[in-house]
Amino acid sequence: MLNVDSVDLFYGAAQALRGVSLKAAPGRVTCVLGRNGVGKSSLLRAIVGQQPIRGGRILWQDQDISRLPTHGRAKRGIGYVPQGREIFPLLTVRENLMTGFVAVPRQHRTIPDEVFELFPVLKSMMGRRGGDLSGGQQQQLAIGRALVTRPKLLVLDEPTEGIQPSVIKDIGRAIDFLRRKGDMAILLVEQYFEFARDLADDFAVMDRGAVVIAGAKADMVEHEVRARLSV
Repeated sequence: MLNVDSVDLFYGAAQALRGVSLKAAPGRVTCVLGRNGVGKSSLLRAIVGQQPIRGGRILWQDQDISRLPTHGRAKRGIGYVPQGREIFPLLTVRENLMTGFVAVPRQHRTIPDEVFELFPVLKSMMGRRGGDLSGGQQQQLAIGRALVTRPKLLVLDEPTEGIQPSVIKDIGRAIDFLRRKGDMAILLVEQYFEFARDLADDFAVMDRGAVVIAGAKADMVEHEVRARLSV
């Protein structure tokens, strides 16, 4: 279980997160929604350790990881798919996937078959450079790289951004499959409302660095959420 408890985050004098609280449980997808610039990506960077917090706590599996470095969180089972994918363009697909080995013990440094079951296109492109892949293929590669780390918490930052509809469906099916396995918590930041609504078990809507609406999907009032997403 991930428990973000009253987290504050600053960039210099500018406050990006204001008392943000959030939970993500195994077997469930928690979707974070909001306009551009409201703090969604900052929240994810705080959770994975890329940005220090100034107040509050981040608990993972009942342990306070608020001061743990990024690589320490990865070794504890937190996998991250950043916005923009951030694959290595000059490395092959195989080499990109193998970069995930750094977070796992030596005996587990293999690429799980699950990666190719979810994204078959990657198996046929193992020798191709990452920079030669389409945007959708790069996104699948970024998710596959995170899965190589055997995460118990998978954090995805706008995985549908700039992706063709057919690949969006593939990514949605992959997230649903991982959710149904029941042993992974999934935290998803998304602006595409329909994609988030269809996948979410729980949701949180952010505005100006704070969570302003949150709850289970069954309690979601769609027009209220959509109003917070419109410009």
